[in-house]
Amino acid sequence: MPVPQRAAPAVTHVVAISPHLDDAAFSVGGLLAAHARAGDRVTVVTCFTGNVAQPTGFALACQTDKGLGAEVDYMELRRAEDLAACAVIGAAAVHLPFLEAPHRGYGSAPELFAGRRADDGVLGPLTTALAELLDGLAADVVLGPLAIGDHVDHWQVRDALEAVEPGALLWEDWPYLRRSAVRPALPPVRSHRLSTDDRAARTAMCGAYASQLGYQFGGHDAMVREVALVESEQLYRGCRAAS
Repeated sequence: MPVPQRAAPAVTHVVAISPHLDDAAFSVGGLLAAHARAGDRVTVVTCFTGNVAQPTGFALACQTDKGLGAEVDYMELRRAEDLAACAVIGAAAVHLPFLEAPHRGYGSAPELFAGRRADDGVLGPLTTALAELLDGLAADVVLGPLAIGDHVDHWQVRDALEAVEPGALLWEDWPYLRRSAVRPALPPVRSHRLSTDDRAARTAMCGAYASQLGYQFGGHDAMVREVALVESEQLYRGCRAAS
C-alpha cells in the first residue's frame, strides 16, 4: 500500500525594500534571518545604489570622511558589502540604479534630514520601478522603512511603497532609532523577538558593511554591543511618527 505523501510546506517570499546598502540588515536583519532559516525565500532590494563617475563636494565627502580615497568606487564597494551581508542568510540581492541624495543636489548632512527638495524628481521613477519589480517578484510579505530619523531617501522609499504596496510592513530605522526622540504614533502590528541565532545573523550581516561601521556606530565592536541590546524588531503599517 503506498504511503501518502505529505504536501511540502508553503514557502513565503519576503521582500525587504531598503533605501541604502545596509538599512534592511541594520533594521530587520534578525527577522530576515529567521525567515531564511525557516526555509522562506528572502530578497533584499536596495533602491539607491547608482554610481557617479567622479563625485565632488558633499557627495565625495560622504566617502572620504569614512577614510576612503577619491579614487575608490564607493558604490561598487558598498554593493559588494551588501552581497556579502545577504550571503550570510542566503538572501538574494537586487540593486536598483537610483542615486543617493548627495548626488541629487542635497549639499550637506543637515539637508538630508530637512525635507524633500523641490527639484528632487526621484519619487515618480522610483515608484514605477518598485511597482514593476514587486509585480515580478510576487512577494508574500513586503518590508520597508518607517523613515524614523527623517532621512530624505528613507521617505522617498516609504512614499513609493505606500503608493504601490499599502500593506507593506514598515521597520523602525536603525540606528536612527537610537538617536531620535520620535517614536511611531501607533503600536506595532508585529514584533519579532530576536533569538540567539537571529542576533548572531543580524550581527554578521551588519558587520559585512565595514565601510559604514565607524561612521554609524564608532566601529565594529561598538556595533556588536549595540545589536546585543536589541530585544526585538518592530513592524508597523500606515503609521506616522509622533514625538
